Amino acid sequence: MSQRNCNCLHLLFLFLVCQNLPLHAAALTEQAALDLALARPEFFSLQQARLDEAETALTEAKTWPNPSLTFEREGYAASHERSWQISQSLDFSGRRDLRQTAARQRMAATAADNRSRHHARIATLRQTFHALLMQQEQIRAIGTWAEHFSRLENIAGKLASAGEISGYDRRRLAREQQTAAARLAEARAEESYRRSRLEALIGEKINEPLAGPLRPAPPAALATLQDRLTAQPELVSLHAQLAAAETDGAIAQNNLPELTLGFGRKQLQDGPLHDSGNLVMLSLNLPFFDRQQAREQQATAQQQAARAEYSLAQQQAEGELHGLHRQLEQLITAADSYRSTAVQPSIELIRIAEKAYRAGESSLLELLDAYKGALETELTALDLEWKARTVRIALDQLTGKDPQ
Repeated sequence: MSQRNCNCLHLLFLFLVCQNLPLHAAALTEQAALDLALARPEFFSLQQARLDEAETALTEAKTWPNPSLTFEREGYAASHERSWQISQSLDFSGRRDLRQTAARQRMAATAADNRSRHHARIATLRQTFHALLMQQEQIRAIGTWAEHFSRLENIAGKLASAGEISGYDRRRLAREQQTAAARLAEARAEESYRRSRLEALIGEKINEPLAGPLRPAPPAALATLQDRLTAQPELVSLHAQLAAAETDGAIAQNNLPELTLGFGRKQLQDGPLHDSGNLVMLSLNLPFFDRQQAREQQATAQQQAARAEYSLAQQQAEGELHGLHRQLEQLITAADSYRSTAVQPSIELIRIAEKAYRAGESSLLELLDAYKGALETELTALDLEWKARTVRIALDQLTGKDPQ
């Protein structure tokens, strides 16, 4: 082996060691992407519109019914009789206050639904951000190894000219270089798609690379997350809906009659005689037949459905919490173990392969396999970290925790 070829292999080793040096260019972090997405006016308008729509029910419950004005005139021969009366229905049963309470409870459910959609939007953006970050890291890894394959192919060309390598070995190197180039082109196409998705979410073009760890931090203790579960927006919404259904039931069971009170005046003319007087009217509806049986039955069914839905959602959330927490811990452990036992020793394995090749103890294809194995190892590590990040995002969404 010539000294020049040995120098080329040393340069390859140095290039491998330096591949993970940090970039100093401006980069987009996860928090910056979230700030851009959540600051969009459309997002605020959508949430406010839902609250305004829910508030209409409270406004309706607070509004008094309009008074009624009645005017009557009767006349025959020389006699005339005229009267007018204004009447107003009054609520002494307490149903009006109960309707306001139910409306406020449904507003609380809508606010919780807004928070649930807020967390879902954050989760979607974080998934999209880290999918693009993972693709960016894959491109970096594949690009590095594609460059290594290209350098090896150049070395093979020089060795072939000196008669030190077979035509098969050189064609095999060329094929690996073409495969690496094809994988790099595929990764770049996927990166372009994921970048467009992230741009659509934040509403801006992304010209800078992404920055941040792909591997997530370990989760909090399970007991701590269980305490947070009671504030999970979906459960809060279902609990508020259950409370509103119970209030509707109280309204239906209230059978006190409605009272209508009226005041007016009556004038009478009979020939030369004139007379007038005040009118007072009191009206009560008598609940003989319709005692709101249908409404009470409907409210009971709604309470039963809301209570069952809340119970099922609570059990499902607790099950998902235990499953996601356990899965995240296992994936983080697997990713860390793989990094330490497989990825980090890759440089040493390549050094050994290069040394064996320089000593004539192995072929150039064996060195190629060492480089290719290191690439597959890095991609596997990235995949494990990506899966752990996906589970962490789902766990944060479930517990209503925003990223730090």
